[in-house]
Amino acid sequence: MKHALALIVLGTIFAGSAYAADPIVGTWKLNVANSKFSPGPPPQAGTRVYSESAGMYTLDQKIMGVDGKQSVTKLTYRDGQEVKQSRAADSTVAKKVDANTWDFDINMDGKAIGHVHRVVSADGKMLTVHNTGRQGEVAAADDTMVFDKQ
Repeated sequence: MKHALALIVLGTIFAGSAYAADPIVGTWKLNVANSKFSPGPPPQAGTRVYSESAGMYTLDQKIMGVDGKQSVTKLTYRDGQEVKQSRAADSTVAKKVDANTWDFDINMDGKAIGHVHRVVSADGKMLTVHNTGRQGEVAAADDTMVFDKQ
């Protein structure tokens, strides 16, 4: 009886971990001091909120620029799919590399104009986002943004 109970408990633990939420889901606060921005000055503050439903992810981002103006971005993505966007790019193609790492190609008129490499730390407490290429209104960027899980 004890053996069967132990197997049930272990099975429940393993089943629960197989369906664990993606580590990106949640709220992240920009750590300006640990981030690097090129060109230009760093923003004053920023937050990212990630959610997921049936494999479709949504990113809601708010960045407060050095001038105090807030920039709001909302985009969706799905692993391996080109998803149309409505802001500074036509589409985004996302690729899940592993449980904590994603790569994104940012496209305009059918050509890649930017790339994003995003990694959640093994402990799930830090998010690093490396942006290269054209990012929004900026002609070229090479930014590494570090976020802390809230």
